[in-house]
Amino acid sequence: MAETHRAGPDALDVLELLARRQAPRQFEELLQRARREGASVKKLERLDRAVRLGTDIHELFGRGQQREAGLTALVDTARELSHARDLDTLLKEVARRAQRLLHFDLAYIGLHDAAAGTDVDVGADPGGGGMTIRASEGDTTALNVGLKVRGSSGLGNAVLSEGAPFWTPDYLADDHIAHADEIDEVVRAEGIRAIMAVPLWCCGTVVGTLYGAGREVRHFLPDEISLMCSLADIAAVAIEKARTLDEVRAEARALERDRAAARAELAERRRLEAVHADLVGRVLDGSDLRGIVGASAEAARGTLAVRDPGGRILAATGELPPFDAEELTKGVLDAHAGGEPVPLGDGAWIAPVAASGEDLGTVLFLPDEPLADPPAPLLLTARTVALALLLERSTAVAASQVRDEFLDELLAGPRRPWRHVEERARALAVDVDDPHVVVVARPEGGSQGRAVVWASSYAHRGRGLKSVHNGCITLLLPGDDAEAAARAVCDELSPLLGHPVTVGASGPTSGLDTVRQVYREAQHCLEALTELGNTGCVATPRQMGFLGLLLCDTYDTGDYIGAVIGAVLDYDAQRFTELTRTLEAYFASGSSPRHAARTLHVHPNTVSRRLERITELLGSDWQKPERSLEIQLALRLNRTRRMLSERGA
Repeated sequence: MAETHRAGPDALDVLELLARRQAPRQFEELLQRARREGASVKKLERLDRAVRLGTDIHELFGRGQQREAGLTALVDTARELSHARDLDTLLKEVARRAQRLLHFDLAYIGLHDAAAGTDVDVGADPGGGGMTIRASEGDTTALNVGLKVRGSSGLGNAVLSEGAPFWTPDYLADDHIAHADEIDEVVRAEGIRAIMAVPLWCCGTVVGTLYGAGREVRHFLPDEISLMCSLADIAAVAIEKARTLDEVRAEARALERDRAAARAELAERRRLEAVHADLVGRVLDGSDLRGIVGASAEAARGTLAVRDPGGRILAATGELPPFDAEELTKGVLDAHAGGEPVPLGDGAWIAPVAASGEDLGTVLFLPDEPLADPPAPLLLTARTVALALLLERSTAVAASQVRDEFLDELLAGPRRPWRHVEERARALAVDVDDPHVVVVARPEGGSQGRAVVWASSYAHRGRGLKSVHNGCITLLLPGDDAEAAARAVCDELSPLLGHPVTVGASGPTSGLDTVRQVYREAQHCLEALTELGNTGCVATPRQMGFLGLLLCDTYDTGDYIGAVIGAVLDYDAQRFTELTRTLEAYFASGSSPRHAARTLHVHPNTVSRRLERITELLGSDWQKPERSLEIQLALRLNRTRRMLSERGA
């Protein structure tokens, strides 16, 4: 009876199948078998209920296994994400894990633009921003990395606004979603149907959205949504860590840059200290200006030149390009006004050389490579040059007293034998065999003390002597061009004082015994300029024409004739022409070429050609009244000298 009662499948068989974890289709086979064997209605009902329960239990087992697999995958994901080195690598790994974990056709991550620099609060108006796709996984055509999605629509906007996950089985057909054309175009281009979007939370704010999408209609289960949210939470923690690491790395790089900059600045300061010590040491050791400028140019890496207030180059390490005069003048004024280097054209710089407000000159600098800022050694050079010039001036002033006394003795007439005078001159490094000129300068205003200090320095630089009498500065300078020496003194002293300077000069003299006589001639020239009302000008006996014959003892008749018509006399002597005789006839006839031709018994054209040659020799202004008077006097003196010479013969 027992076997008869157990005949056919029953609920116990369902339990055995569950125990063996057989597929649900075998439960159905039990039910079909019972029907074929003619089981009772009651037994079939019990077996049917057991099959349904078994199927439900089997599904529970399946979901449990799936949940277990998902949790295992989450653990693996967390472990994998902890090793991500940068944010982009991390986001790529999160998208890959999401696609595989939930079997999406594609997964992607968008970071909200507003969260690029600052986090976005949940509930904030997202309409002002958008999002940028930072990572994608799966076959995509439109959802490329770097794609920017603007607007205030779509699931991403809902996630950002509410801070909660959103999903849809069919995006384009879902009327509950606020659609936007640009988002719909991307969805349509990808063929996307089902989409799930979950927020990425970082420090209480939503910074992005993790998306999973499929190209078929799909109804997401609660377990799938929960798993996606868990993955997003893990990813958010990793993202925060990555962002923190990026910030730490950025700070570390910034600190390293600051450290490198500090070390470079320290090294530069030490180099400048060494340069400054070297330059000051050179000044104290008595190095000349050229040596100081050379060391400075090497430290500053360029070409340097030192100019005095008058623009004269005192020392240079090379050739500098010609500068525009107006630009250079403006640069000098700006440099002294600001007390710092200022730029010039062609990448050059100009720095002021000053002490106690006194303009001592400027330093021109042309770097080997263009610089946005002036090199620090340039200002050190300017200060060192100022120190060197002041020490040179102090040395000159200290040593000039003995030299001044010697010049005073020469000008007054020595009271000792000339042999002793020459010995003293050699002791003072004055070469008695070299020609010298005498320059007498009178400042027409300004401080005399400043002019005297300048004169001491100028005489020291020029290896000459200086003396001061009655407001005039007297200089005995090596050289044979009195006019050039006088102009050099005027050009340098006048800008320094800011007032005109009247200068008389004479010479050269070949011996110390004639210095007094040449000094008197220079004085006479200075006095003549004053009487003629030409203060602020320069004059020498040669420049003053026939007045030089009256004022000077050393400027004789031959010098005057040679200075006025020497070119014509030399031309006649070399080519046996009669230009001198033509000049005499021309002036004797009242400057008439025709009458002169009649006197000379030549054709008027011949006189015209001779006058053209004279113009080439004497200059185009020889017929002006002033020049004409000088030429006529020189012709008369020359004829008188020739007649006296012939009589003496």
